[in-house]
Amino acid sequence: MGIAVTGDETAFAEAVAAFAARHAPAERIRAVVNGTPGDVVAGLWVRLVDQGFLELYLPEPDGAGATLVDVAVLVEQAGRRLLPGPLLPTLLAGFVVHRAADGDAEARAALPTSAPAAAALSPTGLVARRTADGWTVDGRTGPVLGAPGAEHLLLAAAGDGEDVWFVVPAAEVTVHAEPGLDGTRALGTVECSGLAVQAGLRVPVSTAQVRAVAATLFAAEAAGIARWCEETGTAYAKIREQFGRPIGAFQAVKHKCARTFVAGELMAAAAWDAATAFGQGDDQFGHAAAVAATQCLQRAVDLCLDTVTLLGAIGNTWEHDAHLYWRRAMTLRALFGPTARTAGEVARSARSVHRSRSLELGAEPAGLRERVAAVLQGVVAAPAGQRQALLAEAGLVAPQYPAPHGLDAGPVEQIVIAQEFQRAGLPQPSMVIGEWALPTIIVHGDDAQRERFVRPSLRGEITWCQLFSEPGAGSDLASLRMRADRVDGGWRLAGQKIWSSNAHTADWGICLARTDPAAAKHHGITYFLVDMRSPGLTVRQIREANGRAEFNETFFDDVFVPDACVIGDPGEGWRLARTTLGNERLSIGGGHGSRRLPVDIAAAYGAAGPDLEQRAGELTADYDSLDAMGQRILVRSLDALEPGPEGAVLKLLHSQLAPRVAEFELACAGDAGALDGGAATALLSAPRVLIGGGTVEMQLNMIGERILGLPRS
Repeated sequence: MGIAVTGDETAFAEAVAAFAARHAPAERIRAVVNGTPGDVVAGLWVRLVDQGFLELYLPEPDGAGATLVDVAVLVEQAGRRLLPGPLLPTLLAGFVVHRAADGDAEARAALPTSAPAAAALSPTGLVARRTADGWTVDGRTGPVLGAPGAEHLLLAAAGDGEDVWFVVPAAEVTVHAEPGLDGTRALGTVECSGLAVQAGLRVPVSTAQVRAVAATLFAAEAAGIARWCEETGTAYAKIREQFGRPIGAFQAVKHKCARTFVAGELMAAAAWDAATAFGQGDDQFGHAAAVAATQCLQRAVDLCLDTVTLLGAIGNTWEHDAHLYWRRAMTLRALFGPTARTAGEVARSARSVHRSRSLELGAEPAGLRERVAAVLQGVVAAPAGQRQALLAEAGLVAPQYPAPHGLDAGPVEQIVIAQEFQRAGLPQPSMVIGEWALPTIIVHGDDAQRERFVRPSLRGEITWCQLFSEPGAGSDLASLRMRADRVDGGWRLAGQKIWSSNAHTADWGICLARTDPAAAKHHGITYFLVDMRSPGLTVRQIREANGRAEFNETFFDDVFVPDACVIGDPGEGWRLARTTLGNERLSIGGGHGSRRLPVDIAAAYGAAGPDLEQRAGELTADYDSLDAMGQRILVRSLDALEPGPEGAVLKLLHSQLAPRVAEFELACAGDAGALDGGAATALLSAPRVLIGGGTVEMQLNMIGERILGLPRS
């Protein structure tokens, strides 16, 4: 989906992409790469200025008053189209001087936004000595993106205990052009010899602040590169044939495309989150920017290589564009620095910074927040065993449900309610499988069924399990074989279900059984509600690798289910099972309060070292990026947009993250990990996360086929 989330941001992204397609087609980019640019870069620059892209972030009326998110969208789309020239370094220098710094007008006037500019990322190579009215700077920088051809430079020099950032016209220094890896943009070093920098041209920013802006924009461009990789690889997989079939039908290729898509979504979320953090304080912005750099820069390099190999030999030729994107990704990664460093920054900041995200809700329903707060105040004062019943009576267990079961809460109302739960220190109650059962009962059941099951479930008096999977019907659920035969007053169910979580403790189960064996595969299935204490029903717990027994296999020996417990009409069970409601609960959860931070896991075991710190930072970056994905879902809901692909991606990434955290804990435990019942327990529990709700492989198939449109295997 890209960095853009709201309707306005998406429209802007499409406009930038259309601009790039018109003014930087492939043949013009190739002219720049081949060293015969003519006026390609200069002509493109004039059009960028005319379009107002370079003044985007300036306050009105001089600019559009845009946010760093808008600038990130611009950079992402420029990266997706491999726009040549100094757009990225100019935006970086301009945004730092005009928005990130609280400087005076003299420094801002020294950097006109319409002129090509460049910015260093550190004071490396330059030294500043204090004078009566400023500083004298000497030395030579490392490589600076866009320095050759820039009219103004944002540089830094190491002073006496502080870094001095300043703006200087390129004519006052010596710029040495260097052979850059990225053939679409200039690269050079800057030499200063006795350069006099007046105090008024100093830019009051820290190196950390400059690097945070750079990390955000570099990550945005990396996300654009990832988008190109996904689009290019997927398009090729649809048309390239081997063995008489498109290669996208082969699972290995399909999964490769799906993983590229998933990685791109994660990168876009991280870059978006960093951009939204600007203005929320240096700690918030610095942490989110370090997460974005950790997530995006090396991953863009890896995705380019994956795309080259997906394309085969043609992808490894000079004529194909893949190596151009690869070179740009490697340049970003090299200039900003190693992932080990940014991951270490994430780990260190995570000890004190809890990423805090806010939502612009607009107009709230009058009095809702106060009413919810008053109810929750009474719930907090009540005994723990009575709380869910009180919440159910107030419609707060599932506020998205229609009255009288809930409050008909839309996105804004649900977020207000969730915020008040957080403020009261109460977790929102979960009915677990009941949250699957009740929507189907509410929509497709009759009045008697709603009366019998909905309110007691909301009050916590009925618990549920799911009786869908069978030994021969897991991912391919429509192939289920459990038989249900018509008898007087109801049905007799015979067969076996398996992998039913908590079936040994549940009161009721939602069950699919085949009532018409002659019907087509997805037809002739009926949706039953089964009393788990019915005669003929046997539940046997399955002991897992971790020694626990939460899964079950359930045997039906002519179990009678009355007609009153059939939901909908016989034969409609598959449609009912696939029912998804538009008023699903929105969660503002995530955040560090509901999980053990990797740095805290390491501290608990007394484990330390650069390798563990890097791994802790990478895991924290994953957690924060997944939280950002969840936030993006909320933003789209508030903007009345259709759900994006984040839901499917979140499910996959969460299932993959859990075992990685468990492996990290085992590494922190050292030789104590050999003790039974210790750190290894979490890793031994990982399979249920990786398998439950569909294996990783099935989820990748779904993403490849339903989202990317690849042919079925």
